Amino acid sequence: MRNIRLILVLAVVYIDMLGVGLSYPILPKLVQHFQHGDVSTASYAVGLIASAFSLMQFFVAPLLGALSDRFGRRPVLLLSLAGSSVSYFVMAAAPSLTVLIAGRLFAGAMAGSSSTAGAYIADITPPERRSQSFGLIGAMFGFGFITGPVIGGLLGEVELHLPFLAAGILCVANLAFSWFALPESLAPENRRSFRVRQANPIGALREIGRYPSVYVLLAIFVMGVFGNRVSEMTWVLYTSYRFQWTPFDAGLSLAVVGLIFVVGQGWFVRVLIGWIGERPAILLGLLMSAVVCVGYGSVTKGWMMYVVMPFSVCAWTVAQPAVQGAMSRQVAANEQGLLQGAATSITALSSIFGPIIWTSLFGYFVSPAAPVIIPGAAFFVSAAVFVLALALAWQWEHSHPQPERVVPS
Repeated sequence: MRNIRLILVLAVVYIDMLGVGLSYPILPKLVQHFQHGDVSTASYAVGLIASAFSLMQFFVAPLLGALSDRFGRRPVLLLSLAGSSVSYFVMAAAPSLTVLIAGRLFAGAMAGSSSTAGAYIADITPPERRSQSFGLIGAMFGFGFITGPVIGGLLGEVELHLPFLAAGILCVANLAFSWFALPESLAPENRRSFRVRQANPIGALREIGRYPSVYVLLAIFVMGVFGNRVSEMTWVLYTSYRFQWTPFDAGLSLAVVGLIFVVGQGWFVRVLIGWIGERPAILLGLLMSAVVCVGYGSVTKGWMMYVVMPFSVCAWTVAQPAVQGAMSRQVAANEQGLLQGAATSITALSSIFGPIIWTSLFGYFVSPAAPVIIPGAAFFVSAAVFVLALALAWQWEHSHPQPERVVPS
């Protein structure tokens, strides 16, 4: 029964991420269309839209998490999917940039399926196997972002609004599928009363503070997400500048990275954590993340990027689900939604500030203003972030030799 429910919730996550991925390649072009072809103005608008989406996640994710602890995971998943479908249909019909931004803001508010899915998996999975199951969520994310942009790009060639319409239809199909097929995972005895003071980022973090070790793990998780965004933000800029890669070259390399991510979180993480354990996997993953970043920043030929890529299979790809699994062990069964909402909220900050920081680092160190030209500077700084996260993880490992056992409050 657990395997059936796991497959069902992973299907929900994949279809949801496929819908997100469909709109990814055409959003900048649609914004540029509304700006009458002004690329410069459109670029600022795209950045604003991306940050606004994450800002809404930051504020709303704790609310959805608290609601899922009170009413169950299924109603919140259904609400999230219904809201997402509305947001996509609004964007599909948007006659202006203002309406498009409004739709994107609402999409950010309703983007709660991933955190609620994480709580769902924590409900149905024994603590010692949660890291492997969280890895499967990551694999669905990766697979959705590999297939979604390809389909979205093809649909966008027909009409720029069409991918949003397709995403909305997918969300409606996902909603119908979940309504009839997805059972509730949170037992009545593990539910807790809704508390307004927890339904916001500050309140959720304060409440999670009753488990001190979670703060350290959250810091490690946020630093890892932030450090890992360097590739997402600077990959095309870096490879175009240093190796003169064409858009096709960059797209091909990103497809390979995405494939490695899917294999890593869908299969390798289960094997590795089963072999060496959750905590060693965290340390190994953070160490290899730093090594991979140094490798990307140091190579001198384009083909060398492909030599470094395979090592990422045991980098943040492994550490991310392992840290999520470790965090889920620290809190009670009736607070998994609170934890996942707080984690989603705080990591959303990296989506607000990360793009600015990483692209600015790259831009500065390839500009005449820099004291020395270092194209890989952003990757080197990311490596330093991972080293700091590794130091925190090492300290946490030695100060918490055994997982804490908690009971519902």
